[in-house]
Amino acid sequence: MLTWQRNPYPPLLFSISPLWTLAHDGCILLFFSYRVYCLLGDGEVSEGSVWEAMAFAGFYKLDNLVAIFDVNRLGQSDPAPLQHHMEVYQKRCESFGWNVIVVDGHSVEELCKVFDQGKHKPLAVIAKTYKGRGISGVEDKEAWHGKPLPKNMAEQVIEEIYSQIQSKKKILATLPKEDAPTVNITNIRMPSPPNFKLGDKLATRKAYGMALAKLGNASDRVIALDGDTKNSTFSELFKKEHPDRFIECFIAEQNMVSIAVGCATRDRTVPFCSTFAAFFTRAFDQIRMAAISESSINLCGSHCGVSIGEDGPSQMALEDLAMFRSIPNGTIFYPSDAVATEKAVELAANTKGICFIRTSRPDNAVIYNNNENFQVGQAKVVLKSKDDQVTVIGAGVTLHEALAAAEQLKKEKINIRVLDPFTIKPLDKKLILDSARATHGRVLTVEDHYYEGGIGEAVAAALVGEPGITVSRLAVSNVPRSGKPAELLKMFGIDKDAIVQAVKAALSQA
Repeated sequence: MLTWQRNPYPPLLFSISPLWTLAHDGCILLFFSYRVYCLLGDGEVSEGSVWEAMAFAGFYKLDNLVAIFDVNRLGQSDPAPLQHHMEVYQKRCESFGWNVIVVDGHSVEELCKVFDQGKHKPLAVIAKTYKGRGISGVEDKEAWHGKPLPKNMAEQVIEEIYSQIQSKKKILATLPKEDAPTVNITNIRMPSPPNFKLGDKLATRKAYGMALAKLGNASDRVIALDGDTKNSTFSELFKKEHPDRFIECFIAEQNMVSIAVGCATRDRTVPFCSTFAAFFTRAFDQIRMAAISESSINLCGSHCGVSIGEDGPSQMALEDLAMFRSIPNGTIFYPSDAVATEKAVELAANTKGICFIRTSRPDNAVIYNNNENFQVGQAKVVLKSKDDQVTVIGAGVTLHEALAAAEQLKKEKINIRVLDPFTIKPLDKKLILDSARATHGRVLTVEDHYYEGGIGEAVAAALVGEPGITVSRLAVSNVPRSGKPAELLKMFGIDKDAIVQAVKAALSQA
């Protein structure tokens, strides 16, 4: 099947979808029956994401992939950097492991001859063209990008084009043959319930890897991608059990997201991408375009917040919630224990749009029973009494800090209600509002994230305009530093002691 792929942000790795090896009914199926064509303008090949893709395709020898470089010399506001230096394009593409052929891009005959010459490597067709070819006063001229022709000029151009037509015979192309088997990627369910013990400690990042491997047993359409962090995100557990469905993307997060979009394009796979949550900020453009394309991909970001400890601020995701909250029709899962993490993975596999799962590095206790029901947009009341005076909302490590603070406050005859939002987007406004009203309008959020764009702002936005409700917030206020997790939680005022003080401060204002 011939697939013409045109995209302003060229995810060359759309080719991974037809090449990917899938286990099916005890045998191996290789889908080599069609080629993928990606058309690139010479201006956009200044983008680093293009060369991430070129490197990946060359390394994996994706020989059903054809990239066509339309080298017309002119960019939007100025000539492209290499203009018509075709030999430089050729050397660059060859250095990335591609077969390269330079052609006259206006010659249909030359183009037809080169399109099937992969030879065990991806093929780059470097086509020399001229912008506005055949149009008097426009061909190879600057300042025409994106501009319509004046009416009188347009009529003249149309006449010129018609005069060049040598034959009016209709050419009928043979319709492509769809020979890929029918698949179903709906209603993918875990083969068994979670199997954890209350009180046992396990990092949600490891619970994610275990859950992903388990989900891979439920469907051979689940695939995993990672950016050379699989031993930290624990997606290596999936690779160990399902090596033929694991894609190592190396440290090229923009390209990894593009690969996932390509894999999801034909509704044949359910991709999960894993890396440190901080590194997804590099791929925000690709994530944004995936949302605009109405793609369904799942992204798991580990090592969120200052609680990762000694790795330091370059590795600490403190702006990821803000980023993903801005994605239209996205879903943000923030599980706080192993049971919730496994449920989040299953729900993400069956949720349309961009799903982000935020996981943590520290080991935290299992607080939910294995039969606990989780749903998108449904928060959990983890701790409550009839005498609760403040609603405290935390997620991940800060939920456990809130529970520790509750124990300490109880000794002083102060009861708090503790909520786990589970999904930050969509947020369970009804439960939060009901809890706020039950605790005299006092709400405190605490999060391992910057103040801007995180849980506090999400809760404040949900409760804005509600009479008699005050939202106080604890979050990371400055660029952090390296240190032990407990030290950093205390330093930035998001540990149990800070929660205790914030609750007392809220009560003192009553």
